[in-house]
Amino acid sequence: MRPAAVEIVEVGPRDGLQNEPSVLATAAKVEFIGRAVGAGLRRIEVASFVNPKRVPQMADAEAVLAALPRHAGVQYVGLVLNRKGFDRALAAGCTEIGMAVATSNAFNERNQGTTTDASIAAWLDIARAAHAAGLRAQVTLSTAFGCPFEGEMPVARVVEVARRVAEGGPLELALADTIGVGVPSQVTELVGRVREALPGLALRCHFHNTRNTGLANAYAAVEAGVAVLDASIGGIGGCPFAPAATGNIPTEDLVYLLSRMGVRTGVDLEALIATGQWLEGAIGRTVPGALVKAGSFPKARPVA
Repeated sequence: MRPAAVEIVEVGPRDGLQNEPSVLATAAKVEFIGRAVGAGLRRIEVASFVNPKRVPQMADAEAVLAALPRHAGVQYVGLVLNRKGFDRALAAGCTEIGMAVATSNAFNERNQGTTTDASIAAWLDIARAAHAAGLRAQVTLSTAFGCPFEGEMPVARVVEVARRVAEGGPLELALADTIGVGVPSQVTELVGRVREALPGLALRCHFHNTRNTGLANAYAAVEAGVAVLDASIGGIGGCPFAPAATGNIPTEDLVYLLSRMGVRTGVDLEALIATGQWLEGAIGRTVPGALVKAGSFPKARPVA
C-alpha cells in the first residue's frame, strides 16, 4: 500500500510561526515562503485568517498574500475557522483554503470559540462557497488522536465527524495529532477505519512531535497508503491553545526518511536544510529539526 510518491504540505509559515513568542516581520515571512517554493514545495500554508488579538503572529495575513509572487502549480493555503475568515482568505488571493474542525468539543470551544457541531455547519457553508468560487477546499480533523481536555478520542467519534464533514466534498480530509500523543498503531487503525467509512476520499495526515513519535507516525501513515503529509521546516510550531503542544515534524527530516525509503517527494533536501538554518537566524533560536544540525547522508562529494 505504500505510495511511490508523497506530497508534502509545508505548514511552517502558518502552523510553525503561530507558536513563536515573537512576531516575524512580513518581509521575512515572504522570504521564508519563497525559500520553500525554491526547494520544490508546491502546497504551502502561508497564513491563518483568524482574530489577530488571539494569534498576533498571523495579523499580517493579507499583507503576506499581497507580497507573494505567483508561481504556476503553487498553492497558497489559508487556514480559516469561520465564514468571516473564509471571506478574508478569498479576498486576499489564497488559492486553497483549509478549515479545522476538532473532534473534541472541549478543544473546539477553547480553540475556535464554538462547538464542534457549529464548526461542522460552518465548514459545510464554507465548502459550498469555495466550490462556487472555484477555490480548492480541504478540512482537517484536529485532536483526532487525543485531546488535552477530554483525553482519549474514541475512533468512532473521529469516524462520525469525518462522515459529517465529508458531506462538503473536500479536496481531502486530514487527520491531525494536534497535541502529539499518537503512536503508529493508532495511525494504522484510524486511517483504516476512516478509509473504510469513506472509500475514495483522499486522506492527509498532520503530526506533531511533542512526544517524539511524529516521524514514526508519518512512517505508519505512508505504510497505510497515505500520500499527503503536513510538515514544518525546522520542526517549528505548535498550538497556542493546547498545553505543551510543541512542534510539527520537520520537513527536512521527513524528506530524508522518505527519500531513503525510495519514496519520491520532488523536494530538494539540501535546500530545505539551508532554509532551516536560515530560519534559525530569522527567529533567533535553534530549531528542533535533526538534519539542520546533522546534515544529510551520504554527503555530496565536491566536484574536482
